Amino acid sequence: MIRPTTPKRSFLCLRHGATDWNRQGRFQGRTDNPLNEDGIAQAHAAARRLQSAPPDRIVSSPLVRAVKTAEIAAAAFAQAVAIDQDIVECDFGSLEGQSIEEAMQRHRIAKMADLVSILPADGEAWTEVTERALRCVSRWLDRHPHAQILFVCHDGVMQAMAQALCGDFFDNHHGTPFRFTRTDERWTVDEVG
Repeated sequence: MIRPTTPKRSFLCLRHGATDWNRQGRFQGRTDNPLNEDGIAQAHAAARRLQSAPPDRIVSSPLVRAVKTAEIAAAAFAQAVAIDQDIVECDFGSLEGQSIEEAMQRHRIAKMADLVSILPADGEAWTEVTERALRCVSRWLDRHPHAQILFVCHDGVMQAMAQALCGDFFDNHHGTPFRFTRTDERWTVDEVG
């Protein structure tokens, strides 16, 4: 197995605001659903919370739910939004659109973190999600060594990075900014604001 790239310094992450499929508990993956009214409100709330840690650059997944969240945050800081394919959500293949709860029951899974064990062959491998996400973050941090960078992406991407860097999944919420902090060789992930 290839060891994923490890970013050299701390960075900010924001999960997009909610969509109807999120509210219905469906695997969303690469299905390009827009934010719902709650999601738009969450994006505005995230922009307010980021006032305590204003980003110098904002990088978004290409999916519309992430782009719209990023644009709302960017407007608060007069920033442009850069798009990077490497932080797009995991491709859940034949699970997309299905109920997460039903899939967990069917496979006798009790924890959300265990979903990675049932990813279908027609989707994306979890290791690939981790590798491309960390590669993306590292590339942007290296390119802009003094900038505080906000990555607007997805739960799968953020959980993959948290598992690789911090050793476990974390309690992630729509429209909640988090800081991945590197102290020496140790990483933590904490809410911002």
